[in-house]
Amino acid sequence: MQNKIYNLELVDKGVAASFVLRTMEEIADRQKGIADDPHRHNYYSVIWPFGGSGRHVVDFNEYPILPNHIFFVSPRQVHQIISGPETTGLVILFTPEFLMKNSIREDFISNLRLFRDSSDTPALPLHDPILKNLLLFAGQMKEAYASEQELKYETIGAYLKLFLIECNGHCSLMPGTNTQSLEVGKSMVQRFKNLVETRFQQWHQVKEYASALNVSPNYLNEVIKSNIGNPAKDFIQHRILLEAKRTAVFTDKSSKEIAFELGFDDPSHFSKFFKSGSGQSLQEFKQTHSG
Repeated sequence: MQNKIYNLELVDKGVAASFVLRTMEEIADRQKGIADDPHRHNYYSVIWPFGGSGRHVVDFNEYPILPNHIFFVSPRQVHQIISGPETTGLVILFTPEFLMKNSIREDFISNLRLFRDSSDTPALPLHDPILKNLLLFAGQMKEAYASEQELKYETIGAYLKLFLIECNGHCSLMPGTNTQSLEVGKSMVQRFKNLVETRFQQWHQVKEYASALNVSPNYLNEVIKSNIGNPAKDFIQHRILLEAKRTAVFTDKSSKEIAFELGFDDPSHFSKFFKSGSGQSLQEFKQTHSG
């Protein structure tokens, strides 16, 4: 399968789009009811079904499409929507550049608990009163998007930020979430995650990240486990495995090539690592997930 990455190629007044708002019905009509192949984006996606049914596959995990259960998909995540013909809803797409142009700081998204570049991306269930507020914000974005007002994108940016803040507040109050523990070590967790995202191909050991963060490996493990529920080693290995899966499905690279790309000196060690983490050999996984 070729590396299929979608860009926001729609054009608005001769400028490549950085924000797009569509209904799920419009998208289904454009695709003539044919489910898209698994693909990746270079932009953020907010997928909000109002009604209907189907499946949403994100990084090889499958979730049901349910009314008022909203998905947040990060750039680079592999995803596929398989929805029934009766599905209705709203899709909001925006690039990092859109945020920057509308004075939304780069760390705004990374500090949210909504967009997670991992395979664990369940939908966020919406209930009153959040549902009422989100419908208001989405309605304002939709009205501005359809208008020709001078500051339409500034208006959209303001309501998009309110929309995401509202969702994030609900996420932090979900049952079973200890909001106090989420605040402990927040800066350390974010710095660790950023390091993993940029270094996972070179650094496989907790001690390497601990050294870069000027803390002991034991302390780093304690902070990470208390905040995200898994030790630092598991987080690192999960990120490596996820990239291996993505590369296996979206490129024609061999197991040996992927192993070297991900920093494994011994391809046989990589093969054992992949099978232990996924339950399949890389070739079996590729056959299972290749269209």
